[in-house]
Order: sequence, then structure tokens, then C-alpha cells
Amino acid sequence: MTRIRFNAFDMNCVVHQSPGLWRHPEDHSRDYTDLRYWTDLAQLLETGYFDGLFLADVLGLYDLYGASPDAALRAAAQVPVNDPLPLVRAMAAVTDNLGFGLTTGTAFEHPFPFARRISTLDHLTDGRLGWNVVTGYLPSAAENTQSRGQLDTFEHDTRYDHADEYLEVLYKLWEGSWDQDAVLADPVSGVYTDPAKVRPINHAGTHYTVPGIHVSEPSPQRTPVIFQAGASSRGSTFAADHAEAVFVAAPTKEALASTVRTLTAKLADAGRSREDVVVYALLTVITDATEDAARAKAAEYRSYIDHEGALTLMSGWMGVDFSSFDLDDPVVGIESNAIQSAVAAFQRSAGEEGREWTVREVAEFGGIGGLGPVVVGSGESVADQLENWVEATGVDGFNLAYAVTPGTFRDVIDHVVPVLQARGEYPTTYAPGTLREKLFADRTGAGPLVPHNHSAARYRPASTVSAASQPLTGATS
Repeated sequence: MTRIRFNAFDMNCVVHQSPGLWRHPEDHSRDYTDLRYWTDLAQLLETGYFDGLFLADVLGLYDLYGASPDAALRAAAQVPVNDPLPLVRAMAAVTDNLGFGLTTGTAFEHPFPFARRISTLDHLTDGRLGWNVVTGYLPSAAENTQSRGQLDTFEHDTRYDHADEYLEVLYKLWEGSWDQDAVLADPVSGVYTDPAKVRPINHAGTHYTVPGIHVSEPSPQRTPVIFQAGASSRGSTFAADHAEAVFVAAPTKEALASTVRTLTAKLADAGRSREDVVVYALLTVITDATEDAARAKAAEYRSYIDHEGALTLMSGWMGVDFSSFDLDDPVVGIESNAIQSAVAAFQRSAGEEGREWTVREVAEFGGIGGLGPVVVGSGESVADQLENWVEATGVDGFNLAYAVTPGTFRDVIDHVVPVLQARGEYPTTYAPGTLREKLFADRTGAGPLVPHNHSAARYRPASTVSAASQPLTGATS
């Protein structure tokens, strides 16, 4: 039977994917500055056996719409936005199994201090950390982080070329600098770390020169589970080299299935298989005890949509100023330097359906759940629909956005999870171990370290190879 997985999708801000819904009386996204909001959410998700909480992030503003940040500020469209890293420490302290997917950009921080920050979090979460690698797509973020005299073209594929080297530095630090048995902590000899088992990485590349050693001892996973969300041609190549979990977003089953097929082919080219990666699709569930109650809830939620806010986000994601369009203009002929897969998904799905999306339809679609579809119904009906999405597209599970928080997640746990569990399609317990071990628990030889065919493994000295890091083989989960 199909095993369906869930992640929760959130961001340290007011409006993440559903502009206007912050005004709903049951929405608590305005409590994002209250740590209790986050710890309560983490504990709720763990009761529903979610794989993890995926925290999105941006460092820039959605200021393409109207060539100004005004619309984003009015709608609270991912601004104000706070740093997601401190949240992970607090949520890990009140949970035992929930994973955490942390988003940070490769363009905005040097890899040497970042490597320490991630090792620290992997230690503090007992190895429940994942890192969502983003290259950045908002020009305002690049403009505000450039050093004097630095030239940043911010061209789409160039960002990935830079990210490849960024990860090379990190892999050398995380995997290659310390032997697994370098820490002796021997009170008799007085030696804590054996210097002979720690080595400098001597990296000299196009963008970075990092000669020294990693300053943190090996964490439970060494390299965190690598998440990736780019589905463009260059992004999927990057994912095939690095990702262990991939987040994809598309408005239709056909477009989503095409993305999965492309990724599968790229994995084969990289010497990996589809079973080496867990694929989650962005999706929002609106559910209740009955079909009628769910539909009424969805209609109520839609009455709160801020369409200008939706177009503000869509402008940033698709790299086009929708304020310059009429609402009934078709979404065609767009060339993007932002999230190219977002543009391609809407244009491809239009061709598949024999029609063109209009700007008005894009605004309505993106009003709840952003670039992903919305599924509405009773627990039984939603379970049927999710099964159909999995069968039609080949995804492993869903990255669940919310209409209202935490209510949308609580509804899924109350109405959908029990149905899927009764069908044998959803976990009733957590697998032991690190996040990597939990995600790949059904595969022979899964351990806390990256498998041998992952690009990080080539930087690993022989002394770190153990039974915990043998190749993953066998059937998919």
C-alpha cells in the first residue's frame, strides 16, 4: 500500500502562503513572535506523526509588485519576517521525534560560520535537523547583502554554480575535517581531542578560500538531511546531486508528475535512484467532519483572501510585476530569473488543460496555499484525494501549507490522519534515530550519515565509514 507522509509548512512571519487569512478570528499567525506558539505547534504536529516542520525563509522583500514594498507591507506578505534558526532549539526541547527543515540561503552567509551553526543545531536536536538549501530569488536580498565592490549578477543558473561550491566547503568541513573517533574525552590522559585525527580542509575555490579545520566536533548526522526545492532544469540537477528530500509545487497533477519524472531522470544521471530521495508536494487541506462542513469552511476562508497580497507573492515567485497586467490578461510568455519552475508549472498546466491562466485566476489560486493545490472534503474524501495525487504523480507525501494556523494542522490530525492510519497508509509511531534514519527507516542499512552514493560522502575519511553509514538499498517506503 502507498505510505503517505506529511510535513508542516510554516514561516517565522504573519503571512506565509495564504495572504489575508491572518484576519480570520481562528488564525494565530500573528503570534509568531511568541515562542509558546512555536513550541505548542511542534507538540501538536508530533501527535500527528508528521515527519517534520519545514520552516521557509527569505531575507529580502517582495517588492517587485508595483516596484515597491508597499503592497507586501500592507498585506504582511512574508514581511515582517524573523530568523527561523532560534525556533528550532526551542521546539526540539519540547519534542522527541519531530524533524526540522531549516531554510537558509547560500548567497548571504559565509559557509565557515554557517557550518558551525548547523553542527550546533544538529547536536541540540539529537540529529533531527534538515537544511533546505536555497540560492535566493529576491533581488532585494542580494542588494542588501553585497559587500562594497562586489558584483552580483544574480543570474539564475549562476546562483546554483555558486551553491555547488558552497556545499563543497560544507561537506569538507562536516564530513572530512574530523575523524569519527577524534574526540577521546579521556580524563586519565587529559586529552579531549586527538590532534592527529583532525585535519584542515585546504579549500581554495572560485568563491571561497577556507584553509582550516571545522571548529565543531562531529554531530549525530554530520551533514544534516539536505532538502531542496528548486524544480527548474538547473535546480533539479542540483537536487539530483545533493538532495535527500525534495519539495515540489505545481497547480495540477500533470505538471507535478512531469517534475517528478524529470527529477527521477536527473537522479539516474547522478548515479542515484528515486529511492534515495523523499519527494513532498506542496498542498493545503481544508477538512471537517462532513463534506458540507468542509466546503463551508473553505468558502469562509476564501472570503478572507487578499488578492493584491496573493499577486505580490506571485510576482516575487514568478519574477514578473503583475501590477502591470490587467486581471484578465493571460499568464504567457514570461521569462523568469526567480523561481523558474513556478512560471513553467502554470504555463505547462495551461497547455495541458487547453487554456491559459489569467492573472485573476492566478491571484485566486494563490490566495490559499500559494503555488500548491487546495484539497477540500471530509477526512475520508481528503484521504481518497491524497491517494489519487500520490498514484498520479509519484510523490511520497505532502508539505502541508495552512489556511489558518494551527487550526488547519489540527483539522488534518483530527480528520485525515486517523483515516489514513486505518487504511495502513500513514505511520502510527516514529522510527527511532536521527531524521535521516526516520525518513529512510524502511530501507536496508539506513544510518545517521549520508549514504555512499551521496555527493557529501566523497569527502569522508575512511575512519568515519561504519555500519551507520552504509548505502541505502531496498524498496521505497
